[in-house]
Amino acid sequence: MFCIYVNITMEKQASDNSYSHILKYTGLFGGVQGLNILIGLVRNKLVALILGPEGMGLVSLFNSTIKVVSDSTNFGIAMSAVKNISESIESGDEERLHHVIGTVRTWSLLTALLGMLLCMALSPWLSDWTFSWGNHTLHFVLLSPVIALLAVTGGEAAILKGGRHLKALAVVSVYNMIFALLCSVPLFYFFGQAGIVPSIFLMALMQCVLTIAYSYRLYRPSFSFSRQHFQEGEGMIRLGLAFVLAGIFGSGAEFVLRSYLNNVAGLDIVGLYNSGFVLTMTYTSMVFSSMEADYFPRLSGIRQLGGELNLTVNRQIEVSVLIISPMLVFFMVSLPIVLPFLFSREFLPMQGMMRLTLLAMYFRAVNLPMEYIALSRGDSRSFLFLEAAYYVMFLLMVILGWQWGGLTGTGGALLACTVANFLMVLVYVRWKYRFWLSGDVLTNTMVQVLLGLVACFFTFSLTGVTYWLMGSVMTLASLLFSIRILHAKTHLWNSLKSRYFRRFRKK
Repeated sequence: MFCIYVNITMEKQASDNSYSHILKYTGLFGGVQGLNILIGLVRNKLVALILGPEGMGLVSLFNSTIKVVSDSTNFGIAMSAVKNISESIESGDEERLHHVIGTVRTWSLLTALLGMLLCMALSPWLSDWTFSWGNHTLHFVLLSPVIALLAVTGGEAAILKGGRHLKALAVVSVYNMIFALLCSVPLFYFFGQAGIVPSIFLMALMQCVLTIAYSYRLYRPSFSFSRQHFQEGEGMIRLGLAFVLAGIFGSGAEFVLRSYLNNVAGLDIVGLYNSGFVLTMTYTSMVFSSMEADYFPRLSGIRQLGGELNLTVNRQIEVSVLIISPMLVFFMVSLPIVLPFLFSREFLPMQGMMRLTLLAMYFRAVNLPMEYIALSRGDSRSFLFLEAAYYVMFLLMVILGWQWGGLTGTGGALLACTVANFLMVLVYVRWKYRFWLSGDVLTNTMVQVLLGLVACFFTFSLTGVTYWLMGSVMTLASLLFSIRILHAKTHLWNSLKSRYFRRFRKK
């Protein structure tokens, strides 16, 4: 019986770590993320028309303050709990799994109460710190249940991720975005700025209800406030706190950088830098979004260092690089059209900065899967060290980049920082976790980076018809290379063809 269980487990791991599996779920969450971006664009456009700049600013201030309070009080359970649940899934012990889920739900409920009560208690100060006009204490008191809802949602989402219920996560995400559109726009239309607080609460409530509905259907409700549950949650909380601290490092570095640019260059430069950075990260999230939902739980389920872990990380890197590379070249070439369409022609000066930042995304596609190794091992110190080192480099290099080359120089600094971080992470994971990049990953990444560099050179040096001709050639070259490699390593195309012909025969 034990041999049969081991064989089944090995077959399941091989299936989960196959190229087809990675490609399938990268496509699934990439599609969901793309749909969310489109719905978000429509929603933001309508909200901007109804509320105007002042109303949009008010929404942004409330949301950013809620995020700070939520991130500071949820102990990172939405991330750290995935590891515990994934390990229980791999063990095959059903009783152990339900026990861990009970621990996660108990801690999620406690952090929900803590966050809500803290938000209520700090409401007068949050009002003073966030706004320089009026008294918004009551608004933050009314928004305090949102903190609790977000904490519960994070815990239940971690259960779905750890349990590999990825389709349920995708469905919840799509429904949540659709509800946000259908809920917020009418409220803003009929009540104006008075509808902002109710809309934020209703969106958080619906997200929580949807996530709980799927999670409770799969795993029965269970809570326990015993000493054992509290003690078993300590490791999860330690890892979660490392994740929270890393987020604080990132937010702090971004805040200092934006303050510096505002003081030495002006608010318009801050707006251009922020727009270019956010647009790049939003675009590439269509590929990177699958890592937290699919890749991290799979990686956490692998107990031993060595072969299986190295194979999983290398395949994730390879698929990520092959998928994102044609997207990066296409986006790089199409910036003269995309920026006026999404913003206005006043944003065209950030093209140079964005092109160099897009080059940095090649290395980010390699970095992210390696950085998840520390989290999957529960190594909070290594994770914090790598994150802190990156943000120190990021802050210093981007400031120097601005002094050296203005806005485009910040893009060059982001590229240099990402390359330096790639080398640092590569050396660290080789020493700490015995991980190395495979020959295929190195070869395919080098080819795609070379194509990206050539495309970037053309975008800086060519104009007119030649620009679009060579840009199209480079996009096509990158796309064909990725298709050839993915076709050789997956059976996805055969699966799609057989599914199509099966439907055709039914008709």
